[in-house]
Amino acid sequence: MTVSRTICLGFLIMIVLGTLLLFLPLATNDGQWNDPLVALFTATSAVCVTGLIVVDTGTYFSTQGQGIILGLIQLGGLGYMTATTFLLLLLGRRLGLRDRLAVQQSLDTAELAGSRSLVVSIIAMTLVFELTGAFLLMPVMIRDYGPSSGIWLSIFHSISAFNNAGFSLFEDSLVRYATSTWVNFVIIALVVFGGIGYQVIMEGFMWMRDRIHGKRERIVFSLHFKVVTSTTITLIILGTLAILAIEYYNPATLAEVNPDYRLLIALFQSVITRTAGFNTIDIGAMEGASLFIVIGLMFIGASPASTGGGIKTTTLRLLFTCTRTVLRGKEEVILYQRQIPSSRLLKAVAVIFGSLMVVTAVTTLLSLFDPEFRFIQLLFETVSAFATVGMSTGITADLTSVSKLLIIVTMYVGRVGVLLLIASLLGDPQPSVIHYPEEDVLIG
Repeated sequence: MTVSRTICLGFLIMIVLGTLLLFLPLATNDGQWNDPLVALFTATSAVCVTGLIVVDTGTYFSTQGQGIILGLIQLGGLGYMTATTFLLLLLGRRLGLRDRLAVQQSLDTAELAGSRSLVVSIIAMTLVFELTGAFLLMPVMIRDYGPSSGIWLSIFHSISAFNNAGFSLFEDSLVRYATSTWVNFVIIALVVFGGIGYQVIMEGFMWMRDRIHGKRERIVFSLHFKVVTSTTITLIILGTLAILAIEYYNPATLAEVNPDYRLLIALFQSVITRTAGFNTIDIGAMEGASLFIVIGLMFIGASPASTGGGIKTTTLRLLFTCTRTVLRGKEEVILYQRQIPSSRLLKAVAVIFGSLMVVTAVTTLLSLFDPEFRFIQLLFETVSAFATVGMSTGITADLTSVSKLLIIVTMYVGRVGVLLLIASLLGDPQPSVIHYPEEDVLIG
């Protein structure tokens, strides 16, 4: 079995097992057997760290059911190969070449050596962030809901936020904490760190460690670090300003909120929009222009080797730089004084094209099966599922069964990636040994 098929099959296995567990009576609050479609939809959304729901997580599922969902979120956020490799290491098994190749492909890294230490450090980093986030949320949650419920709520929302899942145990997501600066910034920090990827976090950590220890050696950040951080910051700022400007006088979203908190809400929604799925305002009440901007941000998503989805920030940056290069009449794509390999540009184009094809096809089908909803609502739902964001205008539960199955498939495709899924079906690509003569073709 090819590496790509192993990864895709691994996610399917997790979804099936999660569905079976959530189907059991112990997973529901009323102690009855769960609806198979609800179990499948919720398990897929959790494993794919999406956050779209057809029932209220906090009231429909029992504590055991919520625990199962949280476990699926954790496994889905780490990725099948990371979780499996860590389990093998715990059992004392050495990693073979096939295991190392699978880890390399699932984490999108070029290094084969050090896979063992890489996986262990990713697990450790994840636990550090999630535990820190839970402890920071506890003072507020315990104050509002008591020690027992407060601790559980803190743990659940911390893990959900860092894994960019967007699942909440509150019926209104985080609307009740829209003006809580503390809760907002804790969730924002968890989402951002979970969405920028392991490599970026480790480079930032090493830079901070050297500064604390007073080392004079100048650290040279990788091109990946520079592209991810600069693009992420730019998107957050632009998204915040756009949402604030459009929704400032919308009575259903920001107009009725204290002006001192409007920037905070816009910032929160800008960060969350790109992958996490929480909300502190009514998404369905947002202006059409805002929804379109949110769709764009969701489609871009997070960064490679992170817990988020979308086409990724690096893909956007490469396509933007490539366009600028063409407009300037140059032939080499340069970023931060580094030339980008043509193979990466081809992959970026393939990701964009494949993603657009999936979104277009699914939105078209949803329009056929659920014509009573507005087109922008269906497009929003599709992009949210494909980019594993989890935000919704409120139509998820009202979709037909066929449309829900389409959303399930879309979440899965978005989580494993279009190119990886195609490779699993057609076989891993082989390098070409035949070179044909060049001939020009008109463009544009």
